[in-house]
Amino acid sequence: MFGLSNPQRFMAFTGPLTPILWGLAVVLLAVGSWLSFTVPADYQQGETVRIMFVHVPAAVWGLGAYGALGVSSFFALVFRHALADAAARAAALPGAAFTALALFTGSLWGKPMWGTWWVWDARLTSVLVLFLFYLGYMALRASIDDEQKGARAAAVLGLVGLINLPIVKFSVDWWNTLHQPASFLTPGSSGLDPVYLPPFLTMLAAYGVLFLALWLTAIRTEVRRRRVVTLRARQALEA
Repeated sequence: MFGLSNPQRFMAFTGPLTPILWGLAVVLLAVGSWLSFTVPADYQQGETVRIMFVHVPAAVWGLGAYGALGVSSFFALVFRHALADAAARAAALPGAAFTALALFTGSLWGKPMWGTWWVWDARLTSVLVLFLFYLGYMALRASIDDEQKGARAAAVLGLVGLINLPIVKFSVDWWNTLHQPASFLTPGSSGLDPVYLPPFLTMLAAYGVLFLALWLTAIRTEVRRRRVVTLRARQALEA
């Protein structure tokens, strides 16, 4: 895997892999969506239970994307590796999109279940902070003209944001919150009913593959962009 840190090897390896991931993501999303509408309504939540098949995978991969951003930021900051910086930058937009989707669908679910679109619940607030870290990371990179300085500053912010990940994950255990605790790992009367596991797990996998497809595509685009910038700089010096 460390051999893929070489940009040429990375591009050669991910070239045929990326379209496969896109195709698999489309298939999984189609199957997961179909399964989501074929399961019966929940006896308590009614039809709103179907929001879970979008909300939870989006929240999970919003966290996962930031984990990828933070780890990549570490390698970029410590080892000054250009591909790691490209990976961190590429994870920001998809991660922000997944987190925004989780916040939006959570509000849609909260209105009929809690009677309000938003509460300053520990889980909701920590996910909102996660979204703000994404926005801050992208804004910081865009606000500094020197690309290398912007990358280093954003990498520091990316590392700081990792502190929020365990807070998001364990907020329902550490504090008394309205948000329900994790339930899909405990199917049965106290957790997720087994009838909802097929669409849930399919959508979870679909979002994971979709993130990988988006991430690799964005990294490849960033590598090409940097090659063009380098080539233009060389041409300018020769001229």
